[in-house]
Amino acid sequence: MADNTPKASAPRLNRRQFLKLIGLSGLSAFLAQCRPFRTLSPASTVIPASPSIAATTTPVSTGLVPTAASSYKAVAAIDRLENYDPAGLKSALEHMLAGIGGLGDLVKPGAHVGIKPNLTGGPAWDSALPVPATELFVTHPALIGELVKLFYEAGAGKVTILEGLGDERNFAAWGYTSMARSVGADLIDLCKPYPYSSFQAFPVQPKPNIYDSFNLNPILNEIHVFVSVAKMKCHAIAGVTLSLKNLFGIVPTGLYKRDEADTNRSAFHDTGTFDRRIPRVIIDLNIARPIHLAVIDGILTAEGGEGPWLENLSPVHPGLLVASKDPVAADAVATALMGFDPAGESGKLPYTHGENHIALAAAAGLGTNRLEEIGIFGPSIESARFSFKPVD
Repeated sequence: MADNTPKASAPRLNRRQFLKLIGLSGLSAFLAQCRPFRTLSPASTVIPASPSIAATTTPVSTGLVPTAASSYKAVAAIDRLENYDPAGLKSALEHMLAGIGGLGDLVKPGAHVGIKPNLTGGPAWDSALPVPATELFVTHPALIGELVKLFYEAGAGKVTILEGLGDERNFAAWGYTSMARSVGADLIDLCKPYPYSSFQAFPVQPKPNIYDSFNLNPILNEIHVFVSVAKMKCHAIAGVTLSLKNLFGIVPTGLYKRDEADTNRSAFHDTGTFDRRIPRVIIDLNIARPIHLAVIDGILTAEGGEGPWLENLSPVHPGLLVASKDPVAADAVATALMGFDPAGESGKLPYTHGENHIALAAAAGLGTNRLEEIGIFGPSIESARFSFKPVD
């Protein structure tokens, strides 16, 4: 029988210690306490020259409600919500999805919908947290449950909740097993090929940055509608971790580590000083498995980092949800709501330790990060802004 007793003393790191660790494969020794993975063969990579990022301008929120005659490149919805009460979640999601055009253009009768939450880390930290993990650094299961219901109401034939688990206990410990059972959704750990016997290559075309393909669970190729439901957080390297960065969790960790002893996706990391690899891996992942709908959980979350392994992580209550069919626009709006510039210069907050991957995504044609090109359905960014403390 597995030992489900949380470890009594999970270490916390300051930013300097954390960055030093992820600059090398030494992070494995730290994460091994709560992220066991079996060893698989490493994937091959291709590393072209890094293009420069075009100069960006300071964003200005439109605060406008889009209409049928709007000329915006994308539409994003913002709503305020105090808690994860199911009735409130359903009402807010219905309102927001209607504001961005509904689900009719995404969900055809019998479609297979895949929903990717952010379930980073593991329950080894739970006993030391100031609030439940689902109210701090992972996507709340109640939000996913209401989304599942809405997709079934829209005509989906099957909904699968997918995540590459850092700990096999995550689904059960954080309420996903019971939630999925109650709404009729399947659960798949993307770190394993199940229900298939092996992983499948997903090409990055036409212009890969780091990887020319990713070996992923073949179920990702069956998905007709792929939904990224991220937690609104800052990140030690990426600056912010939202719907685009959430795709780190679709790859099997065992295939993307430098050393057999590593227990994280160490092959994705470059240096703790200024990382150009992680941002470009984010772009490659989003090309290989495009997102059709992005939803960002900022109701109850954390500032100061992405997980409890960073010592300055602390709970905050922004009371916000964001949604868009353009994941770059969703991340841009969420970034602005957090008090940062989604078109900001790399090397400046919050992109102090890595390139601005949201700007890279826009340059790659994945969507727009320019707030003046995004119609806002709901409260304006100015009125809803909740400034986050970045990773220091």
